[in-house]
Amino acid sequence: MTTFGAVAEWRLPFLKQVVLGVPQWFPKATIFDSPRETTMAFPHLQQPSFLLASLKADSINKPFAQRCQDLVKVIEDFPAKELHTIFPWLVESIFGSLDGILIGWNLRCLQGRMNPVEYSIAMEFLDPGGPMMKLVYKLQAEDYKFDFPVSYLPGPVKASIQERVLPDSPLYHNKVQFPPTGGLGLNLALNPFEYYIFFFALSLITQKPLPVSLHVRTSDCAYFILVDRYLSWFLPTEGSVPPPLSSSPGGTSPSPAPRTPAMPFAFYGLHHTSLLKRHISHQTSVNADPASHEIWRSETLLQVFVEMWLHHYSLEMYQKMQSPHAKESFTPTEEHVLVVRLLLKHLHAFANSLKPEQTSPSTHSHATSPLEEFKRAAVPRFVQQKLYLFLQHCFGHWPLDASFRAVLEMWLSYLQPWRYAPEKQAQSSDSQPRCVSEKWAHFVQENLLMYTKLFVGFLNRALRTDLVSPKNALMVFRVAKVFAQPNLAEMIQKGEQLFLEPELVIPHRQHRLFTAPTVTGSFLSPWPPAVTDASFKVKSHVYSLEGQDCKYTPMFGPEVRTLVLRLAQLITQAKQTAKSISDQCVESPAGHSFLSWLGFSPTDPNGLYPANDLDEMGQDSIRKTDEYLEKALEYLRQIFRLSEAQLAQLTFALGTTQDENGKKQLPDCIVGDDGLILTPLGRYQIINGLRRFEIEYQGDSELQPIRSYEIPSLVRALFRLSSTINRRFADQMVALCSRDDFLGSFCRYHLTEPVLANRHLLSPVGRRQVANHARGPRLSLRFLGSYRTLLSLLLFFFVASLFCIGPLPCTLLLVLGYLLYAMAMTLLTERGKLHQL
Repeated sequence: MTTFGAVAEWRLPFLKQVVLGVPQWFPKATIFDSPRETTMAFPHLQQPSFLLASLKADSINKPFAQRCQDLVKVIEDFPAKELHTIFPWLVESIFGSLDGILIGWNLRCLQGRMNPVEYSIAMEFLDPGGPMMKLVYKLQAEDYKFDFPVSYLPGPVKASIQERVLPDSPLYHNKVQFPPTGGLGLNLALNPFEYYIFFFALSLITQKPLPVSLHVRTSDCAYFILVDRYLSWFLPTEGSVPPPLSSSPGGTSPSPAPRTPAMPFAFYGLHHTSLLKRHISHQTSVNADPASHEIWRSETLLQVFVEMWLHHYSLEMYQKMQSPHAKESFTPTEEHVLVVRLLLKHLHAFANSLKPEQTSPSTHSHATSPLEEFKRAAVPRFVQQKLYLFLQHCFGHWPLDASFRAVLEMWLSYLQPWRYAPEKQAQSSDSQPRCVSEKWAHFVQENLLMYTKLFVGFLNRALRTDLVSPKNALMVFRVAKVFAQPNLAEMIQKGEQLFLEPELVIPHRQHRLFTAPTVTGSFLSPWPPAVTDASFKVKSHVYSLEGQDCKYTPMFGPEVRTLVLRLAQLITQAKQTAKSISDQCVESPAGHSFLSWLGFSPTDPNGLYPANDLDEMGQDSIRKTDEYLEKALEYLRQIFRLSEAQLAQLTFALGTTQDENGKKQLPDCIVGDDGLILTPLGRYQIINGLRRFEIEYQGDSELQPIRSYEIPSLVRALFRLSSTINRRFADQMVALCSRDDFLGSFCRYHLTEPVLANRHLLSPVGRRQVANHARGPRLSLRFLGSYRTLLSLLLFFFVASLFCIGPLPCTLLLVLGYLLYAMAMTLLTERGKLHQL
């Protein structure tokens, strides 16, 4: 492998020509200078303090490539005694400050396609086999310690240490340093590797979220790729962990991180002795097992990633919300979730890389290598509990929008370890998912709540989302497809049966032994005695994640089945709504709204369907929505063994009463004493725009609100004019409308309106208060205040002018034409009344 120094030597002349200034993604506070040039110019600057001062002083004078090349020389030439002084500053310069003010190299935005030169140099410098890690190992060999403030740790850990309670992770053991009298706060004493990984992991959390306007693909960023490289290096799926790079060919390897022998902890909420007493009373010698030297870095890396990215919620905070840190609300970002998903996928590949003969319990002995032991223990001991609480919080608090897809895919990745097994089968078609092998039954049983409890959480989310949206329909389809894999539902049901079996008399302490997956100071400490009772294993898993007093709701029980039926009902309704929107789009040409505005086609003053992303994405999205929902419904039928008759009954129960066009449906409701009463399903349909009541204006047509297609001032003026005419000539209009001849019919057609009681009132409350009366004859001039009417008149006069017809003759022709039209309508109206009699 080409070293960074060698690459930088031949690339330097080119970089000096290309990199003329500081990159936009690179803050000035992280610029380095060449210590060799400084010491050559000033031979007396040999103390580490002067080295650090010179690096800071010259930080604004050199481009990024020169700074990195000079830093490589510093790492090569200076001894650890001088380098340990600049190490904290250097780490902060790269990853940013813990308070988020300094952004460092801004690795979360650095992409190869945008800044190829800087990206290449930064990735080579921070590579697990690069110069920065070589500096870490150089300091590690000298056993230097660096203070890390406890105040920047995740909430549950910080609160636990501040309360003098030992955290349950071995990562913090024998590291807490209590301040002297008058000290500012608690610190952790970390070795160089731990200090570096702490900063690297926390930079994902402490830095400000990326602005929405900045479209950055997370998987292309330097930070995401570095996480992948570190995982591949320290958690290898093939071979062993590469040995640390020594500072010289004959250099010594760094010593392993201090570890303690087996030491059980209790969970949060129990009465502990003080952390100070526990810390002093358990000061033991470093584990001298030479095999532990092989993977202490791997163990540290995984624990730091899990603690910094997942351990933001404790069991007490989720259950009782009474702990001191309960009010601290940590909200993960989509970028954070994507990085966690990368971690989970790699952990599955890492754990599944065990050879078949190594996975058998009979082969579990001291003869197995520490790496093999670590592969077997990584997920259940370090990840499972914290991931479960993290997912529970995301399912309950994430916004009801399409961004939840990131959380969903992270969850589904954890549920399918067989996708990352080396012997995974070839991908089959969507209609025939591959069968889940029986060998994964133990994983399903030991992660039962990950499948069942979170599935119920997803159902509750899906019931509150608009399934007409293609993105939401896709999420329902993805979950249903995963759970419908052959043999998976049977494994989950078998796990539930094991948990619900009558419990034998089991001592409480024995329960606690199996409810703490991280009860040892290191995974190399002795395992608890092997338990062959599968039922006891499942119970231990549930109790460890939910507590001894949890109330378990079976996934295949009646309560969840009711939720599934509700979801199936909403899926059917969403399919019908999507089809209605599709039909409406097909039947409504592009000029429909313009013609309606001109008055040549009917206008719906009450509006059409509410806006939906289908309107913007077109027919193709509507087709995809229908396809996703159709397959999701079929998968749910397979998972919960729903019959075709049940699905047909759901469709019938939707209240499929349609209007004459077969499109618009009333919301789901029941008939009460005062009329129709909305059901919860009906309220959901109205809120999400799936259905609606056809609301019409039932009051005085002259007093209805001014419409958007009317001129407000003109409408008010015409109303005052018509009101004056109606008051002055009221008696004459009544007399004219009372005549039995054609004149009377002509006046009744223009001066009266239908009886209010004959209208179809939709309000169940107002029916008892309707009076069967008709308003007296009156003149209405409101139609003249419409943009549509005025534009039509203007267009008529313009066409007439083309034929050399003046305004006065044109007006006479218009009045004559209307009289002929009105006489014809009068005759038709009177004839219709005779037929009704």
